[in-house]
Amino acid sequence: MNAKDNLIDFDVKHIWHPAAQMKDYESFPPVPVVRGKGCYLFTEDGHEILDIISSWWCNLLGHCNEEISDALCKQAKTLEHVIFANFTHPWVVGLTKELLSIVPKGITHFNYGDNGSSSVEMALKIAFQYQQQIGQTKRRRFACLSEGYHGETIGALSVGSMDLYNLMYKPMMMDNIHIEAPDLFLHPGDYPQKCMERAEKVFEEHGSELCALIVEPLLQGAGGMRIYPAEYLKFLSDLCKKHGVLLIADEIATGFGRTGKWFACDHAGITPDLMCMSKAITGGYMPMSVVGVTDQVYDAFLGEYSEGKAFLHSHTYAGNPLACACALSVIRILKRDHIIEKACETAQWLSTSFAQRFSSLKNVGQVRSIGLINVMEIVKDKTTKERFPSSLRLGYRIYQDALKEGLLLRPIGDTLYFNPPLNISKEDLTKAMDITYKVLTRNLENMS
Repeated sequence: MNAKDNLIDFDVKHIWHPAAQMKDYESFPPVPVVRGKGCYLFTEDGHEILDIISSWWCNLLGHCNEEISDALCKQAKTLEHVIFANFTHPWVVGLTKELLSIVPKGITHFNYGDNGSSSVEMALKIAFQYQQQIGQTKRRRFACLSEGYHGETIGALSVGSMDLYNLMYKPMMMDNIHIEAPDLFLHPGDYPQKCMERAEKVFEEHGSELCALIVEPLLQGAGGMRIYPAEYLKFLSDLCKKHGVLLIADEIATGFGRTGKWFACDHAGITPDLMCMSKAITGGYMPMSVVGVTDQVYDAFLGEYSEGKAFLHSHTYAGNPLACACALSVIRILKRDHIIEKACETAQWLSTSFAQRFSSLKNVGQVRSIGLINVMEIVKDKTTKERFPSSLRLGYRIYQDALKEGLLLRPIGDTLYFNPPLNISKEDLTKAMDITYKVLTRNLENMS
């Protein structure tokens, strides 16, 4: 048995991978990656894989970006970690200054954590405690959007609306209010009037008991890359202000240029009361999350020690210098090299090419895009938008087939999408479209 087989065999016997039925790994074992460069991953036997989904959306500037790698190496030889309670360091101060320059105007204070779910938990707790401390003691519930996803911890699951992830755990979860969000694929006629009426009705009925509404602004990722207009986000923001409800923007997947602006909230010209950031903030190098808040929220926690107003929440790796060094490097590259502006130019070309390539296929029900994110819905019937039976696992079969062809797709059900690094070339995007077309048409032919 060679080294590759040893590695795979040991993995299958002892390692429990995320979001997977491990029995599948017996027939389709994990892929052993030993190196990454740019948009590509390389296996032990030299096979190259184009990572068109940025390794779960966090790899912003390509694998092993030299500038970020150098910053990390330098930091590792200077200060790897320090307790963040009553200590600080130049790299977190520098990062905070950079964040102040790019976040929506009015977000002024930043609480550091170590992953997306933890930032959501932090934001929920801050919102709840805020309402209690300003005397709004009846505000104990949260509102969220249908098909929303905010992470895997219990609080985050509670403000999600996807039974795939949370059905098993509902006895453990908080009882929250769910607003039916726009689905511009299945129900385009609902927008904007019906969608706004639904949201308004929820606020009229429950507004006085809500402490916060949490949303994924413009793009609902795990819910199938559903995209809704900025107009709806602005409407929700206005509803929150009208009813004294805090708005939490979960920018974990949408921040740092993914939607064509620094943050998705920028498209609507709004400033949320709390904003969660993670994933791309370090370019995929180190775990980090941040919750940004306004003065109004922050000030509610200030007082004498005896008043008990402090936010007693902590993470061991909060403000980690290694992560800060990576994040600083990412933001400086984005600014200096005008990466987001250049990505917007590439996005215009890609959205046109993507639609031309796939929208005419008889089993593609819709193509859509925001920033460099491009999405297609695979359907059994284009007219009725009927899906293929889930038992066929069409998306999973396409994923397997694409990997064999050298492309990392990870469909959400039968929804296929690209979410590449912002500095990807047109040549690599063309290659990704070519492979996707090949495996998609091949698998659809096998279905008929």
